Amino acid sequence: MTTPLKPRLPRGFEDANGPGLDLQNRIITILSEVYARYGFDRLTTPAIEFADALGKFLPDQDRPNEGVFSFRDDDEQWLCLRYDLTAPLARYVAENYERLSFPFRRFQTGSVFRNEKPGPGRFREFVQFDADTVGSANMAADTEFCMLVADALEALGLNRGDYAIKINNRKVLNGILECAGIAPGAEGDMQRLTVLRAMDKLDRLGVEGVRMLLGKGRKDESGDFTKGAGLEPQAIDRIVSFLQAGTSTANDVCSELSHLVEGSAQGQEGVAELSTMRDLLTAARYQADRVRIDPSVVRGLAYYTGPVFEAELTFEIKDEDGRAVRFGSIGGGGRYDDLVERFLGKKVPATGVSIGVSRLAAALKAKGLAGGAQSEGPVVVLVLDRDQLPGYQAMVSELRGHGVRAELYLGEAGMKAQMKYADRRGAPLIVIEGSNERASGQLTIKDLRLGAKLSADIASREEWAKAKDGQQWTITRSDLVNNIKAKLGATGA
Repeated sequence: MTTPLKPRLPRGFEDANGPGLDLQNRIITILSEVYARYGFDRLTTPAIEFADALGKFLPDQDRPNEGVFSFRDDDEQWLCLRYDLTAPLARYVAENYERLSFPFRRFQTGSVFRNEKPGPGRFREFVQFDADTVGSANMAADTEFCMLVADALEALGLNRGDYAIKINNRKVLNGILECAGIAPGAEGDMQRLTVLRAMDKLDRLGVEGVRMLLGKGRKDESGDFTKGAGLEPQAIDRIVSFLQAGTSTANDVCSELSHLVEGSAQGQEGVAELSTMRDLLTAARYQADRVRIDPSVVRGLAYYTGPVFEAELTFEIKDEDGRAVRFGSIGGGGRYDDLVERFLGKKVPATGVSIGVSRLAAALKAKGLAGGAQSEGPVVVLVLDRDQLPGYQAMVSELRGHGVRAELYLGEAGMKAQMKYADRRGAPLIVIEGSNERASGQLTIKDLRLGAKLSADIASREEWAKAKDGQQWTITRSDLVNNIKAKLGATGA
């Protein structure tokens, strides 16, 4: 006898159904509406791309099939599951460059895949929601994404004070690194990336943790050692001072940054871009309680070339040990003017933002804003007499035809089990037609949302018929649709 196959999921992946998908779909719908209001059009691209379209900008630059799920096709070419939605967009723009209207503005949602070590809250497949503007070097395009995310978070129910959109500029970062003495060239580029990743961990590791990663390295609580950037103490002090510079008004921050990158032409250019964004935000009435300049924002990916921004949720939640912690980042983005150039050989400016849908869903749950996401179960029509199945089916079809979510019980169980089933399905109402109701042209409707008495407590039809809890009523068969719609509407369903 063959041993049954054990059902199991690979580590770092999860199934989803019911309430989880309802919330995810609600988030995607609301984000889509806000992004469309800003003039973005929807785009979809395949989940699989050629490795060389993705590999250069993955964390392990020397190993293009590391960090991604890769395989060879029948032509012996390496294919990868997409790591993000930005690199596929660059390929799409380059491939369709002659027929697109620029600036090209699109939003896209879909799963991305990362072949990394999974852990609590860290998955190898997750859903992202991106928006990008390709073909504009105007700082208004970058500023717009900060305003867009702020509007989207408020549309999802978050209040001002629950979130912060933080802005920095990669040119300012490069100016700081230049002033810190990080050499150019291949070796310097790798050191630069290590430094940027260390700076990006300020919120999680604190100043001392960043200092260790900028220096010799850091051993985490599990004993794993992360090699550091190997900077001298003076350079580390300069970078840490830069990270802590964003505690004043926008004008003061820009002035302080200008002083810190004095002597770096690129750094001064970055400060000028931040100043332009500051002026645009002020004109649009997006104040510091929504969007602010913060030098601690780094964004780890190497392809950013100008402004970078991060969306952080500032309210507290309880961690696994019951301690209060801030929820943290749910997305971000920035300018990447070199990404399309890889395909076309010419500069094509671009900027965009990405939101992690799964993480945002977790945030809404933690904030108590997920309640409206779960759609109510269907109205369930019970089947008490099998030989009358066509009549029951007619009721369900009538309800569906008038926009009511409805379901015919398809099992073989009796009334008690059917009512338990309807209760588990989250049915707001059930429709009952037995022989007595049928003979008089009537139906009985029971509201499962009223009162605390569960259908599981009812042992028989006779016991149910004697119930006096106000959860049931009788209607004529012809009034089925109107009555059901009225009852659903009266409770906001």
